[in-house]
Amino acid sequence: MTEELTVTEELTVTVVGAGGKMGMRISASLERAKLDRTSYTTRYVETSPAARDRVRAAGRELSEAMEAVPRSDVVILAVPDVLLGEISTRIVPAAKPGAVILTLDPAAAYAGVLARRADLHLAVAHPCHPSVFLERTSAEEWADTFGGVAAPQDVVAAIEPGGTPDDTVPYDRAARERAEKVVRAMYAPVLDVHWVTVEQLAFLEPTLVETITCMISGLLKEALKETVNTVGVPEAAARAMLFGHTQVALTNSLRGSNPFSEACLIAMDYGRQAIITEDWKRVFDQAELDRVIARMLRIEKVNRPGTGSPAAAVTT
Repeated sequence: MTEELTVTEELTVTVVGAGGKMGMRISASLERAKLDRTSYTTRYVETSPAARDRVRAAGRELSEAMEAVPRSDVVILAVPDVLLGEISTRIVPAAKPGAVILTLDPAAAYAGVLARRADLHLAVAHPCHPSVFLERTSAEEWADTFGGVAAPQDVVAAIEPGGTPDDTVPYDRAARERAEKVVRAMYAPVLDVHWVTVEQLAFLEPTLVETITCMISGLLKEALKETVNTVGVPEAAARAMLFGHTQVALTNSLRGSNPFSEACLIAMDYGRQAIITEDWKRVFDQAELDRVIARMLRIEKVNRPGTGSPAAAVTT
């Protein structure tokens, strides 16, 4: 479990992109956490007229970025990955020394597209979402499949000094504690925060959960459609069989709850041969990770810090 936090001072937190999908989720969680003994001030920044209307409709007061960011201990960039480079070039120069710039996905930090400054810290925190194995005890927890409302979830996070690899700014443990305090509030209820490197977090998201897990879930949907439309199985029967066997397959494979039968193992081997390429594990090669993140960010190539590629360094 994560060590007990020692941060006691009141923090000022700004959400940039507060009217977007994740910005609205995070803002709601921060507002709930303020009612639960969490001591910080929140400011909300949004530029889109429609999104500003959503923030106001939720009863939150808007601030201008250049007024809020210089006063903030933690600045959350709740904006699409493809906009992080452009937006960070405006936000990072305005941040006060020692602040934490927090993004929600590792792609931009890994790819070197974020603006950097030696006296800041760059952090990434991504929710794990409520586990398929979570022991839910209420209707609210069952309804909360995404997390951040009622069902508890874990979070994986990373933090690093905000300068280029040539800078010699030491790691600041207090900055990590401030970041974790905010992360636990914005993704509440949180079971644990797992700290890894930015590169490790990038292999978790996208490689493990999007390239593989989400792809497989999409394949299951296609397989269900084929079973119903091509084979002619009644949809209710196909859904019942798929949903129940998805549960037992996950518990058997990931938790060892029950052994698969010999006949099932034979069918599983046939499935691997028919569906999965022999070299599928290449998605864990760093070159492949670079390739998929470049596609996600719509850039020509990643410029990972420390590889000799130019970093987007800025000064105050």
